[in-house]
Amino acid sequence: MSSRQSFSTSTVGSKLLVAVTGLAMFGFLILHLVGNLMVYLGPDTFNHYGHKLISNPLVYPAEAGLVAVFVLHVWKTIRLTLISRSARPDRYAVRKSAGHTTRKSLASTTMIVSGLFLLVFVPFHVATFKFGAYYASAADSSVRDLYRLLVEIFSRPAYVAFYVVGMIVVGFHLWHGIASSAQTLGVDTPTITPRVRVVGWVMAVVIGGGFLTIPLWFFFGGRP
Repeated sequence: MSSRQSFSTSTVGSKLLVAVTGLAMFGFLILHLVGNLMVYLGPDTFNHYGHKLISNPLVYPAEAGLVAVFVLHVWKTIRLTLISRSARPDRYAVRKSAGHTTRKSLASTTMIVSGLFLLVFVPFHVATFKFGAYYASAADSSVRDLYRLLVEIFSRPAYVAFYVVGMIVVGFHLWHGIASSAQTLGVDTPTITPRVRVVGWVMAVVIGGGFLTIPLWFFFGGRP
């Protein structure tokens, strides 16, 4: 037990946990996006999808698992950041480029900032939709009208702006996070690494952009 604990609290173990939990949340985002895009199939389809999801008895353990993964990811990331800063308390007076081979990007240098933003955004998002106003569907009173809730929320400019910024931040976080996680897990060769980085960029655009279209679509009246 002590050896397992020492590994999980070590820098290497913490990096592996950050990578694994990050990829787990990436997988969840793919499934979440697929479900959310059902709004384009109309209110009834989207509401029945939502009803089947929340009425599944496995939803509660799944949610608990997601919360645990999210908290562990945040905790380990903050801890690694603090360790890194304590090891180098003095900032460089001048930052120089590492050249054309550097892996630094806007996404990589703002990971802690984007992560802290998401630490606020995710609970807000959950509270807004999971615990927001309850409307019964006109087609079936036993089904929650989540579509109506989306119409209501995304008719407010402030909400739309916040969610658009949130989805852009999600995209930036994924852009570097996917490639970084793969590198931590050992997928780091001259041939594979560039492809992984491209995949990370593409998935960041697809996921961030896919989620981003929804508030904009509702706000500009693209609904039945």
